[in-house]
Amino acid sequence: MVGCGFGGLFAARALERTCADVLVIDRNNYHLFQPLLYQVACAALAPADIAQPIRTILRYQRNARVMLAEVERVALAERCVYAGGSRVPYDYLLLAPGAVDNYFGHEEWRRFAPGMKEVEEATLIRSRMLRSFEAAEIEGDAAERAAHLTFIIVGAGPTGVELAGAIKELAVDVVARDFSAIDTRTARVILIEAGERVLPALHRDSSARALAQLRTLGVEVRLGAPVTQVFADGVEVGGERLRSHNLIWTAGVRAAPLTATLAVPLGPGGRVRVAADCSIPGHPEAFVIGDAACLVDAASGRAVPGVSQGAVQMGRYVAHVIDAQLRGVPSARARAFHYRDLGSMATVGKSRAVVELGGLRFGGLLAWLAWMALHISVLIGFRNRLAVLSSWIYSYVFFRRGSRLITGLAPAPAREPIAPATAAPEQLRAGPAAAAPAAAAEAPAAQAPARPERRA
Repeated sequence: MVGCGFGGLFAARALERTCADVLVIDRNNYHLFQPLLYQVACAALAPADIAQPIRTILRYQRNARVMLAEVERVALAERCVYAGGSRVPYDYLLLAPGAVDNYFGHEEWRRFAPGMKEVEEATLIRSRMLRSFEAAEIEGDAAERAAHLTFIIVGAGPTGVELAGAIKELAVDVVARDFSAIDTRTARVILIEAGERVLPALHRDSSARALAQLRTLGVEVRLGAPVTQVFADGVEVGGERLRSHNLIWTAGVRAAPLTATLAVPLGPGGRVRVAADCSIPGHPEAFVIGDAACLVDAASGRAVPGVSQGAVQMGRYVAHVIDAQLRGVPSARARAFHYRDLGSMATVGKSRAVVELGGLRFGGLLAWLAWMALHISVLIGFRNRLAVLSSWIYSYVFFRRGSRLITGLAPAPAREPIAPATAAPEQLRAGPAAAAPAAAAEAPAAQAPARPERRA
């Protein structure tokens, strides 16, 4: 099994009481609960709260082994994968490498607008945001201060919507009392979407409800506005340039680059076109699931969405097929995979969310509580559930977030000397230039180092 996301993990667990010898290969030593990764970026949770070591998860599964390595390529004809300099043969292969952010042919934008797929990206975004508040506190130029207090999210899917609401709450409710020279409540959070509505995968009623909640919170939403250029200090939208030192990309995903090594036909977004049983055509022993698979549900005629519940269902289905094959029951493949839509939900902020369960659609406090309960219940590990629940309760009651750590080597930008501690409050708000006439020479702001793209 290549990849221990939702699909790979649940497939491995489903094979526990079988005669299969399971080898899980992943470049990370942990399983990451990606739906809550945005809360790490917004300082609401720590990375360890939403991650669990793979070896800990599978420690009691006697037929499972773990290999920490990056898979460079898959040789279907040889029935082996090449990982960490080793050749690893297989009888059955399950590929669940996940997805990477899609910059639609503009990979150079990644260094300015990181995505939200990895822990490292989330902590980078967190540090950039917190550094921006610090830089704005000592910035004398009004335009530059405004750029530090402007946060732009590109893409209004679930991650973008949830991130926009969380950043606005961070600025308004959490850090507002921590700074004296700036009013963080005036921070601009701009959510940009090329389509006509937010949360396009949900019903129009849910999209409209989420849009209203975002605007009530103070988030600026721009619809039908594709980004045409990304710069180090902003974006260009419809001929207008918006300045910001905090750009975040949540505008879609594509399959992990590993799929390109298979030498098989690929579908939209680099996904592998698989058969009804999730196998690669011509290779009944090799399966692809999750974000890397392009599969049309035979019953509904619609493509299986790249969401966690789809990956979980595909993982369990493939595990059942492999187990049946090992037991000599080949007829298991005759029953094609069928995706069951268990509903969709997204949170916009504290006491704000939208939920769809079958034909039932609702929002507000009840939807927010349902969203919290579901995410707590599906987290891996009791310790993680307890940590997340306690953090949420603490944040709800005290309007505080306990993970506001600036990490990394980049120093906080400083263009002018900090005003003396004896300066009057009105001098501080006017900027260091008003408090200290002798300004120092301008120093260029240090930029956070770009993080190279990693392959599954």
